[in-house]
Amino acid sequence: MSTAPIKLYSFPLSGHAHRVRLALSLLKVPTEIIEIDLRRGEQKQPNFLVLNSFGQVPVIDDNGTVVADSNAILVYLARRYGNADWLPTDAVGEAAVQRWLSVAAGLLAFGPAAARLVTVFGASFDSAEVISRAHRLLTVLETELGQRSFLCGAKPSIADIANYSYIAHAPEGNVALDAYPQVRAWLGRIEALPGFIPMQQTAAGLLA
Repeated sequence: MSTAPIKLYSFPLSGHAHRVRLALSLLKVPTEIIEIDLRRGEQKQPNFLVLNSFGQVPVIDDNGTVVADSNAILVYLARRYGNADWLPTDAVGEAAVQRWLSVAAGLLAFGPAAARLVTVFGASFDSAEVISRAHRLLTVLETELGQRSFLCGAKPSIADIANYSYIAHAPEGNVALDAYPQVRAWLGRIEALPGFIPMQQTAAGLLA
């Protein structure tokens, strides 16, 4: 295990970055946060592109091991610092987690996350379309979470971490959670975990 803190290149309003920050906190991994100002385009500067050629946060530097992409980082952290609860080693369990990582990169990204991008970052998505997608996803989540406490079973995994941030902040994209009591209960269970840290709420000053 490393002795120096992991460097996390982050932005406080990024749900992708929050996934990683939350995982590091839940796993009790010492972390140094390095803020990258997306509004000023710091993620597209040459010194950052060396870390991630796609010019996106988050990125971690674990004492020389650089990993980009939030879901890839979650897998790395679970394997290196976690246990089989966070990322199962059996084929069925690992496949169940991978299913929800795919949701986080697909249906979540193009639903709740996209709706939030419109209001928080001024993205040019069709608001009605992405909000509709968000509710379709939430409807499925409501059914699945009525069958178990967490996305893959009785215990939390990186599947929950990958999907938490944008679901919790869906109302910032005008996606109400009132009709989804099982989803709201799941959010509450994650927020009750030892080491949980919230993502920063949006504020007018940060959006200017």
